[in-house]
Amino acid sequence: MDLLRLTDIHYGYHGRPPIFQGLDFTLSQGQRVGILGPNGAGKSTLFLLAMGLLTPQAGQVWALGAPRQSEKDFRQVRTRLGFCFQDPDDQLFSPTVLEDVAFGPLNQGRDKHQVRHLVADTLEMLSLRGFEERVTYHLSGGEKRLVSLATVLAMQPELLLLDEPTNGLDPETEARLEGILQKTAQTWAIISHDHAFLRRNCQELYRLHGGLLQPVE
Repeated sequence: MDLLRLTDIHYGYHGRPPIFQGLDFTLSQGQRVGILGPNGAGKSTLFLLAMGLLTPQAGQVWALGAPRQSEKDFRQVRTRLGFCFQDPDDQLFSPTVLEDVAFGPLNQGRDKHQVRHLVADTLEMLSLRGFEERVTYHLSGGEKRLVSLATVLAMQPELLLLDEPTNGLDPETEARLEGILQKTAQTWAIISHDHAFLRRNCQELYRLHGGLLQPVE
């Protein structure tokens, strides 16, 4: 089953050359895909289009078996697909870690008792127990990145889209992140400049170049 499918996508930022002129991308249930590419190739743009945070100038986005066009369509998608931004400061907006991690499950309509358990279990899994009342903007860069991942995993998504998840992580925290990923059952696509990290954690690698995704052998 295709969880995500982008077909014949055209997109460019105002005043700049087009980034995509017919991009196709499909992510099926159970796939674990890594995406490489130089800065400016459109890797983050690809994920923003998939989540409806940018609108393609032409082409079609399908998610969870249905075409998605309106903001209403994508609101439903965002409760089931987990997206971690490249910059965790774009993801964390609540005063405390507890409120940030609880926001997604509450937005899914879960009751407060269930959310408390989800938050506790997710923070435990990420070795963040005791962080509940920590102020998010006082966290280190690595801690923010792990809390960002917690906000996504607490929603129990069917698919993870992770944009440069190892940026700014020390080797110990990166190893912890890798262990967490390997324990999850989710389908995922990961953008990273770290070729070795992608090789260890993804079944297929693609390079985004010239607006097209090309398999990496």
